[in-house]
Amino acid sequence: MNHLDILLPFGLPQAEMARDLMRECKAPALAMLLARSKTAAPLQNLDPFSRALPHEHWLAGRFGLTAQSAAQQDERGDSPSAAAAFLRTSAAIPAPTEGHWFILQPAHIHVARDHLVLTNIDQLELDDPESLRLFQSALPLFEEIGRTLLYADAATWLMRADDWAGLRTSSPQAASGRNIDIWMPEGPGELAWRKLQNEVQMQWFSESINEEREMLGKKPVNSLWIWGGAAATAAVTTKYQSNFNLSGWPQALAGEAQHSAGPDGVLAAPGEHGLLMLDALLEPGLTNEWGYWLQRMEALDNLWFAPLLQAVRDKRLDSLSLILTGQDKLLHLTATASSLRRFWIKPSLAKLAA
Repeated sequence: MNHLDILLPFGLPQAEMARDLMRECKAPALAMLLARSKTAAPLQNLDPFSRALPHEHWLAGRFGLTAQSAAQQDERGDSPSAAAAFLRTSAAIPAPTEGHWFILQPAHIHVARDHLVLTNIDQLELDDPESLRLFQSALPLFEEIGRTLLYADAATWLMRADDWAGLRTSSPQAASGRNIDIWMPEGPGELAWRKLQNEVQMQWFSESINEEREMLGKKPVNSLWIWGGAAATAAVTTKYQSNFNLSGWPQALAGEAQHSAGPDGVLAAPGEHGLLMLDALLEPGLTNEWGYWLQRMEALDNLWFAPLLQAVRDKRLDSLSLILTGQDKLLHLTATASSLRRFWIKPSLAKLAA
């Protein structure tokens, strides 16, 4: 391994919390990497209402996911076109060779004071038996209107809708914890989707599965979230020979190349370029649990940043890049053995308050 990109979603905390967190955070290895790294690109500020989070846009670019044409786009962009990757990598379904497909994810939407809010989908803890029951309950509603619906896994279903190819959707992480009205689909098929979504919601309201889940302390599954539209033939391209600790749609993009490993496994991997995703900060970042964020950052420093810092110093790794993102920001830094020798620069986490 010559170069490693480390993607750290929500490594940049919310501005109003950043200084207090930097004061409390004990992460000496990360402080060294941050202070003595070089800025690989200027700080990027994204639209706060973008339909995907900064780390999702970055991943989409790195894996060559094509955006819609300029005529179909607007300033908020679109969710990553990840559906084709699931079609190709899911062992549960035959890989279609035609059509335009969307990812559908079972979701929980709750009522706030004057609007509806999407709960973080990763918190649903939906297993296969539960998801299959919901899938079979909803399937006739899709068949009635001629929509093909496929089951990939408990969290991921796929729907074909060729006539909705220009529909702009939002990733569930971008919409998580927010008023869903701002994040609902826009474009061809938006009204038809809302009608179908409402019918599924009504169907599931009468299902006993949600009563069973609530008795176990779980959130009811009361809606579907649509995103990730892509042609079945959409290609994925990447410069990475090894990918580590990817999950969800990024893992589907990496296909058979993904690995799950610790620092020694990462350093021993073959190839010129590797990608490591450290998503431990994602959940507390989405839910604004900054005490939890602090604990996890310190754990990452001990488990990952300290050994990788030493690997660069020992030249077992030529260089590493830190791609730190927040709700609407992205910072790309690169550290090498020579940059780490700048002893006159004191370790500091100040760059996290970008």
